[in-house]
Amino acid sequence: MSITRTPADTALAAEVDRLEPDLRELRRDLHAHPELAWTESRTTELVAERLVAEGIKVQRLSRSGLIAELGSEGPVVALRADLDALPVDDTTPDPWASTVDGVAHACGHDVHTTALLGAGLALQQVLESHEVPGRVRLLFQPAEEVMPGGALEVIAAGGLAEVEHAFGLHCDPSLDVGQVGLRVGAITGAADSVRVRLTGRGGHTSRPHLTQDLTYALGTMITEIPAALSRRLDPRSGVSMVWGVVRAGAAQNVIPSYGEAAGTVRMLDPVAWAGAEELVTTLVHQVVAPFGVTAEVDYTRGVPPVVNQPRSTALLADAVELTLGEAGVVSTTQSLGGEDFGWYLEKVPGAMGRLGTRTPGGPTYDLHQGDLRIDERSTAVGAKVLGHAALTALEWTTKR
Repeated sequence: MSITRTPADTALAAEVDRLEPDLRELRRDLHAHPELAWTESRTTELVAERLVAEGIKVQRLSRSGLIAELGSEGPVVALRADLDALPVDDTTPDPWASTVDGVAHACGHDVHTTALLGAGLALQQVLESHEVPGRVRLLFQPAEEVMPGGALEVIAAGGLAEVEHAFGLHCDPSLDVGQVGLRVGAITGAADSVRVRLTGRGGHTSRPHLTQDLTYALGTMITEIPAALSRRLDPRSGVSMVWGVVRAGAAQNVIPSYGEAAGTVRMLDPVAWAGAEELVTTLVHQVVAPFGVTAEVDYTRGVPPVVNQPRSTALLADAVELTLGEAGVVSTTQSLGGEDFGWYLEKVPGAMGRLGTRTPGGPTYDLHQGDLRIDERSTAVGAKVLGHAALTALEWTTKR
């Protein structure tokens, strides 16, 4: 190993090992009781209860989520986890499958929350028994799954005040447990949401010439807008527009007077992202104009790319190596997935890693699917990586 393990690092790893059975049970509890964005009250209270029991003060946010801080003086390193689940059905056979119809932790946020709590509890013990220069701030963030994301509320509440580095992990079911994917620079894409409502004169399908044939206009729009974007933006921006909702009509022989489509606009390039809203809005009006329908475009600017700062990424790599050895650090590529951790890294240096959750030799699952299952060892791995990241960053910050 090319880095030096300190007594504090050794103590942190031992404390996470001691906590691991409790963390496993807590993760199962959270998985069984998922909560959607901005409604994570039970999750927030469970986390607060564990922190307060260890003498850690917490600051609750206005709706859900909380901020906690360890230590009393010196530079600050922030660690972040997201709390919310997704509106999908849990189809796993596990005894701790979701008990809430239509809601599931299909993105691994139950792992993120439990790993951060484990890191915080272990760090509290380390800070009390070792000389660690600085403070660690725990950001238990609500509403990552909606745009523009709960990160903005955390920032408004002072979550990044005095922060030198911010770190986070996200589950990656394509990586084995015991691996963490890292990358310098952009690791995710920018992501926006768009909803278009069309209105026009409906009528009988036998007389389309007397209508504005809204269904035809809607079909043209959902095919032409993605194609037009690919010709109006630099191909290197990696733009991808995909519709997830298309609705119009209720009878096969009636041309409706109302219809809508909703989807996401994603891209790799923040420069192209800056002008995406105006371009999409203009293209929608241009494409539907020949049909005489009226378009209302609701474009929500979502999240910027997560751009890992080089020094922060190196510190996170050291933390992974302390936890898993050199083989634990693997390279990863930029994805088009959106992640509101990007808002933090627009304010402070930091890095996000991809936490392997696949059992070696086992099936590969996908995020945002109801059958997502994780290797439960990944929770303790995540806790150790986050804890070591905080200690490593504080040591580097005080010595630079």
